[in-house]
Amino acid sequence: MKTYTPRPRDIERRWYVIDASGAVLGRLASEVAAILRGKHKPIFAPHMDTGDNVIVVNAAGVRLTGGKLETKVAYRHSGYPGGLTEIKYARLLAEKPAYAVEKAIRGMLPKNRLGRAMAKKLQVYAGPEHPHRAQKPQPLKLGEVPKWEGLPEPKPKVAAEPKAPKKRVARKPAAKPVAAKKAAAKPVAAKKPAAKAAPAKAPAAKKTTAKAKETTPKRTTVRSTAKRLTARRAKKEE
Repeated sequence: MKTYTPRPRDIERRWYVIDASGAVLGRLASEVAAILRGKHKPIFAPHMDTGDNVIVVNAAGVRLTGGKLETKVAYRHSGYPGGLTEIKYARLLAEKPAYAVEKAIRGMLPKNRLGRAMAKKLQVYAGPEHPHRAQKPQPLKLGEVPKWEGLPEPKPKVAAEPKAPKKRVARKPAAKPVAAKKAAAKPVAAKKPAAKAAPAKAPAAKKTTAKAKETTPKRTTVRSTAKRLTARRAKKEE
């Protein structure tokens, strides 16, 4: 068997009105706290807020048993050093009856964010009137358990109309960027001046020709003198 866990769609918030005239403060607070937590429902879970909204009217008619009017003290601290204040319940019920009832109910709720969410569903008024007529709250007597009518009926699902198929539109090819734009985008590098090689080589060529001219006549003179000597030697031998 699987453990049941309530889902948000299973929770239905209802409104109840409780008349606190002549009720004992502690008994009233315990019953209201149980309704705020949702302990009167079979789907109750301690980790979820399954409770209903409660309106408490005639908070000024709450009573305390025994001698608690003179002995019971309500404390409040401002949060600063030496900020503790105390007030007896006889004075508190005479001046702020709604605060006294709300303080007692809040003390019976969980002390965490879940308890703070539950406390937001509580409305306390010192008189018999309240501004929640539009919610149509149901009267509830002390000691009466609200009737459980089962889980709320799920909302019928409306069949969605079939959507017409979308027409496929042929996409146009993206235009290629113009070469001129690319050239404009790229920074043009400054052209380096071409090295003038011809004038540098010209004097070298002139030098070589001059040397050749100088050497050629020397070679011719050496050969002619050698021929002359050989001719002279031949004549002497004859």
